[in-house]
Amino acid sequence: MIKSIASLLLVVATSTAFAGQVNINTADTQTLDVELVGVGPVVAQRIVDYRIQNGEFDSAEDLTKVRGIG
Repeated sequence: MIKSIASLLLVVATSTAFAGQVNINTADTQTLDVELVGVGPVVAQRIVDYRIQNGEFDSAEDLTKVRGIG
């Protein structure tokens, strides 16, 4: 589980070599789903919902507050 969280944070922080850059504070559900390795449509929607309810993410670590990530 910790490895998965660390991997996801690294993916978001570096935007991976496999995907374009993604701004987690502005990307829609489809973009998060397609561009972030390891993030499917359900978690992508949770990221967007969390952002709407709580405001922008200050760091990649803030993603651990989203249910299903951390």
